[in-house]
Amino acid sequence: MSDFLDLFLSVWNEGVFGIDLNNVLIGIVILFIFVFFRSLFSKIIINRIKSLVKKSKNKIDDEVLEAFDGPLRFFPIVIGVYISTQYIDLNITLESFADNLNRSLITIQIFWLIYKLIDPLSFLAHRLGDVLTNDLIDWGVRILKFLIFVIGAAAVLELWGIKVGPILAGLGLLSVAVALGAQDLFKNLISGILILLEKRFQNGDWIKVENIVEGVVEKIGFRSTLIRRFDSSPVMVPNFNFAENAVTNFSNMKSRRIYWTIGLEYRTTHDQLRIIRDQIEEYISSSGDFVKSSEQPLFVRLEKFSDSSIDILIYCFATTTVWGEWLKIKEELALKIKSIVEENNAGFAFPSQSIYVEKNT
Repeated sequence: MSDFLDLFLSVWNEGVFGIDLNNVLIGIVILFIFVFFRSLFSKIIINRIKSLVKKSKNKIDDEVLEAFDGPLRFFPIVIGVYISTQYIDLNITLESFADNLNRSLITIQIFWLIYKLIDPLSFLAHRLGDVLTNDLIDWGVRILKFLIFVIGAAAVLELWGIKVGPILAGLGLLSVAVALGAQDLFKNLISGILILLEKRFQNGDWIKVENIVEGVVEKIGFRSTLIRRFDSSPVMVPNFNFAENAVTNFSNMKSRRIYWTIGLEYRTTHDQLRIIRDQIEEYISSSGDFVKSSEQPLFVRLEKFSDSSIDILIYCFATTTVWGEWLKIKEELALKIKSIVEENNAGFAFPSQSIYVEKNT
């Protein structure tokens, strides 16, 4: 039994890889203390700060604290691993491993902080809606996050002696081969960026792409844009179509035009024509439903003598751009015109043809 005890003490003192197990256990205890401190730090300090921040009216501090929540909880682990590895007397091989481990954890901590900091910065960028569209900001955030992730991963790999340069060179050759076979993808990507930069349209806009589709924009993606047609069917349109076809953005209209030609019977007298024209013009001018501006003029004029009618041109702009409201204004105008024509004992013309029958005597 004494021999076993001596052997046990010998193994205990010599430890693993030449490390005294006493030091190993103490190092593990130190690490667990910091893990416990992390839990305590999260529950008491971070939650207390969150409750104080929520009382402020400024939302940017909420965004910053929310972004730093994960990295702050990870920081005690980084400190715990560092102190544990410093306390344990390591040999040269393990000391190099511990040094790379600590450097890797610190690198991850730094790049994680930078990665999470992008969200509050994007929150500030969204306030520049007049300069940058929300979709463009979202694209930029995704690209920036991806670059930070790649750079951070490359930095950690370099610490462990993995050369990133040859890998990037190989990826460069691969990207050239992919680019040759994915020209349409890059055309769509560039067109999507131009859409956002030029602000041709944005989510919620009613647009018409000539000879392709008409509907409401739901999402502008990297490769294509989702447009919901008025029959509720979704249409995915490749972005390059917006560069190669005319796009009408109806949502950018300041007002909606009414352009009518009404035909009166040829039996309508000179005085009746003048009165009808004046009353229609007076109704449109006095109504608050129509625009009164030199840039969007009002015209009610005798236009021409057609085959079966005397035509009056009505050209005006409704103040609303909402489809349903515009239809209602048109309806009220149509009813008023009919009332004016009937009150003046005139009538609307319709296509007619006179047939003369020649009698043989």
